[in-house]
Order: sequence, then structure tokens, then C-alpha cells
Amino acid sequence: MKVNAEAKQRLSELLRSHEDDILSRWLQIAARTLRRRLTDAELNRQIREVYSALLGMLDGDGDGELTGSHGGESRAALGELSRSWARQGFTPTETANLVFTIKEVVLGLAETEAADQVPADFLVLSLLVDEMGLYTFETWAKAREAIIADQTEQLLELSTPVVKLWDGVVAVPLVGTLDSARAQVVMEKLLQTLVDTGSGYAIVDITGVPAVDTQVAQHILKTVVAARLMGAECIISGIRPQIAQTVVALGIEFGDIATKASLADALVHALRAGGVEFVKRGRGA
Repeated sequence: MKVNAEAKQRLSELLRSHEDDILSRWLQIAARTLRRRLTDAELNRQIREVYSALLGMLDGDGDGELTGSHGGESRAALGELSRSWARQGFTPTETANLVFTIKEVVLGLAETEAADQVPADFLVLSLLVDEMGLYTFETWAKAREAIIADQTEQLLELSTPVVKLWDGVVAVPLVGTLDSARAQVVMEKLLQTLVDTGSGYAIVDITGVPAVDTQVAQHILKTVVAARLMGAECIISGIRPQIAQTVVALGIEFGDIATKASLADALVHALRAGGVEFVKRGRGA
């Protein structure tokens, strides 16, 4: 929405002439709405930044549009506010309402003005503030999406540990559903651990995987093949009776890959393959 020069000038003069009153009232309403979740000093600073963003849309040679070529500083201020509040856990409604509150403040101010242009100027102000509020809402949503994506990646890292069980033996205990994204993380972490430790045996334990279908089996097989290319022998452990029946019913072939019922059996298999001798001792020994 483009704003004519006269309306911009009148609005700018109105806001500047009552700046202290507007900011004071704005701070009171925002503090009450946010229930003191921010200090007065911090909230006052952010309100002034939004106020400056609004004045920036009214001053200068721009056309009053936030998305226009002259709205860069205003967009930057609103964007920083939205991203900061998204990180602090504020809702998109709370973030946008901080901007929308100025309409309530200015409306009370306009009712005391006698100028004929006040209603029309307030309508222009309302349209400008709506554009700012929508921009903060959109920026907040993008910021939250980025935060959620980072948290998801961190959870994937935490949920796919690669542990060293013995010299030359590492294990990947899988828990939960194995989708494409997680399978990629598993593969990358396993291969990197094989390189870092020089291990020759890798155990993929699926005890914590609730069900194995064709897709899950394909992910496991790809991980095994990738580990083999690194020179490591893989053993799949955690083959419970239900999983064994499902694998047979689906016709899934693990080929020459060693499979074991438990992680303990897989570790014994890997150690024996690595030349470790086991001696069973009697209780009195």
C-alpha cells in the first residue's frame, strides 16, 4: 500500500509531537499483556525500535511500504525483534500484538484531536501497522522453523550414538523408527567412528526398533554395505521372533550378513572373529 506524501507528513508530525505519551502508554499496555515476562528496560528498548521502524516508513522519500526499497531498516528492526522473541519462547500472537498495540494507543490520542484528517490518517496508520504486524508474524514463523530444524538435527545426533564396546568393535543401538533422515545420520556417524577408531567390526543393534518393514530393512542394509566398504564386518543384533517372522514374510534377504538375537551374542561373535579366546571357568576357580 502506497501512502501519499501529505498523509505521511501528518502522521509523522502527529507521532513525533506526542512521542513521549505514545511510548509511555504503549509500554504500559505491552507490559500488562506480557505479564512482566520482560523487564521494563528491555521492553522499552524494543518498543522504541518498533516505533523507529514505523517512523522510518513515514519519513524520507519512500512510498511508505515496508517491502519497498526504502523499508530495509524497518524490516531489519522488525526481523530482529521477531527472531529474538521466537528464541525466547514468545508466541506469534504476542510478537505481532506488540506491533498492533500502537493502534490502540494512537486511537486514544486521535480521539482528542479536532482535525478533520485524523480519521483518514488513522486508517493509513492502521494499514501500515498491519503490514508491520504481518511481517513480524511471518518472520517469527521462519525463525521457529529454523529453531525446530536445529533441534531435530540435535535430537537425531543424540538418538543415534555409536559406542565402542571393545577394541576394534563398535555398536549402533537403534531405538525408535528409522526413517531416511535418521538412517543418513546413522550411516555418517558409524562410518566416521570406524575411521576414528580403526574398528574392524560394527554391530547394528535393532532391539529398540519396534517394527521392521521393507523400508527399514533397506536403510539397515545400506548402512551395512557402507560399513563394509570401509573394511568393517557388520553384525545385526536384536532379531526378535516377531521381527524374524516379519522379515521372512516380506521376503527380505540379509544375504551373508551375520544376524544375532541379542547384542551380547553379536559381541561374542565379533570377538571370536577377531581372535579373542573365551575360557569358561568353574565357580570355584
